Amino acid sequence: MDWLQTLLIALIQGLTEFLPVSSQAHLVLYSWVTGGVYQGLDFDIILHAGSLVAVVAYFRRELLAMARSWFGSLVGGQPDADSRLAWWIIIGTLPAVVFGFLLKDVAEEQLRAVWVMATSLVVFGLLLGWADWRGRRDRDEHQLGLRGVLVIGFAQVLALIPGTSRSGITITAALFMGLTREAASRFSFLLSIPVITGAAVLGLRDLSSTELTTPWGLLLLGFAASALSTYACIHFFLAFIKRIGMQPFVIYRIVLGGLLLAYLWW
Repeated sequence: MDWLQTLLIALIQGLTEFLPVSSQAHLVLYSWVTGGVYQGLDFDIILHAGSLVAVVAYFRRELLAMARSWFGSLVGGQPDADSRLAWWIIIGTLPAVVFGFLLKDVAEEQLRAVWVMATSLVVFGLLLGWADWRGRRDRDEHQLGLRGVLVIGFAQVLALIPGTSRSGITITAALFMGLTREAASRFSFLLSIPVITGAAVLGLRDLSSTELTTPWGLLLLGFAASALSTYACIHFFLAFIKRIGMQPFVIYRIVLGGLLLAYLWW
């Protein structure tokens, strides 16, 4: 890769990681259009590290409040909304950890077909539109109960299917549980932190037995571009989601999935 390719791929990662549109599908589409190849495990890890730093930085106040309350509740303090939300993030992550461990190889080896990705874009896009249309949207993330957390947590497992979009399926489930669009998105983004962290740790373990394939300069550029674009994406998405709703993303997913299917048919 050269610096321009590095920048483009990092921006695709950063701008689509937290939108309900599937970052993986966009990276595949980019490789088709440009004739690019797999960028290497080191570059993949650094891009996700950039997204992780961005979401942690954006929600730093919420995360600090949750951490203080959670640790305080462990040593005899009174549980409150922040400590409960911290427990919900932990519990909501468990299904992804368990099923990700059990089904990771299946997902990577048997579900990588482009038709699967395209179909997922359309099907789960329609499901997102239905949730946005039918959801009550009268609660925030602090009002979630155990049932809602488990529904969202198990929905996150479906992100193992390429084209589903982790943020898309968790926002969909949260909307069905009655959360507002902003609350559903915030909870989805907070829920991504342990998932991305775990994936990065596993990637680093695999990377420890191989050599770097990307120059350090390009890795740093990719990290910076991914972090900055992710932060901007989260900010503007949360700022405008109440007004624009989810329907533009639904339409976009259907069009993109349709184009991928048309490409295969052609």
